[in-house]
Amino acid sequence: MVYTDTARTVIGIIGNVISFGLFTSPIPTFVAIVKRKSVEDFKPDPYLATVLNCAMWVLYGMPFVHPDSILVVTINGIGFFIEISYISIFFIYSPWVKRRKILLVLLIETIFFSIILLITLFVFHNTTSRSYFIGVICIIFNIAMYTSPLTVMRMVIKTKSVKYMPFTLSLANFCNGVVWAIYALLKFDPNVLIPNSLGALSGLIQLILYATYYRTTNWDDDNRSSTRQEVQMSDV
Repeated sequence: MVYTDTARTVIGIIGNVISFGLFTSPIPTFVAIVKRKSVEDFKPDPYLATVLNCAMWVLYGMPFVHPDSILVVTINGIGFFIEISYISIFFIYSPWVKRRKILLVLLIETIFFSIILLITLFVFHNTTSRSYFIGVICIIFNIAMYTSPLTVMRMVIKTKSVKYMPFTLSLANFCNGVVWAIYALLKFDPNVLIPNSLGALSGLIQLILYATYYRTTNWDDDNRSSTRQEVQMSDV
């Protein structure tokens, strides 16, 4: 039991490090946005989705919902504030039309989270039922985020090119899914296991596609387009 708890803590810390790397991967893009003082064609959608996803996982890891999940809380709490920073930069350098959309989405997400929190506290009265309720919602969110690269994978197969599917990001997604799946298995937690197993599978498929189409890829193109594609994938 002590060995399992220790191993779970170590795996969780490794998972925190990998997840932190994924959360910070769009930083170069936002540095470029600040320098240009314009978001150009970039969309805030991935960051708006991720901030709610992080908030839900923080709620899931709270002691009154799912005890002994502090490492889930730490990384998603950090991720929440990182995503808020991205959204803030996006808001500052966006035209009013995009700013209005950001404010509207954040308002909807705040209302949604508040409703879920109230239901959790006043409808469900033990950690088992609360874990199940919040866990199902988190699974749905994570599956949606992990399956979003399917459009990119379809493009890779169609064009026989992996130019817009960065290897390091695919590898990080695979490792992140594997580590958190192991974490969930050590003290069986299906709500963490299911989405991260799918994430590991998604990352593995991306790596297989990368190995398959690397040689047929024409790498002679502007880096700007590649950066744009990377930021759309970075938070899935």
